[in-house]
Amino acid sequence: MNSNKVIIAGWYTVEAKKRDEVVESFEDLIKRARQAPGCLDLAITADPIDPTRINNFEFWESEGDLGAWRSVANPPKKISPIIEIEMQKHEIKQSGPPFN
Repeated sequence: MNSNKVIIAGWYTVEAKKRDEVVESFEDLIKRARQAPGCLDLAITADPIDPTRINNFEFWESEGDLGAWRSVANPPKKISPIIEIEMQKHEIKQSGPPFN
């Protein structure tokens, strides 16, 4: 099994008038994820510039931890339809300080 850390990062858009409601609907999921084994960070946030955009960031210790979380995540069932999405999974082979 791959032991690289994993980042899921990207964004999606919904109707501007529904964005804050969608973000709030993920509050319980975020709290539970941050307590899940292998979760280093998870955030689903309203973009400060684009009123339709929701930013998504997940940082996991391993692909196995991500998969285990996905099997029990139980995301909100009813959210506003997604208009556009750009999301990628990244396997981290090496990390270091962001500034030298």
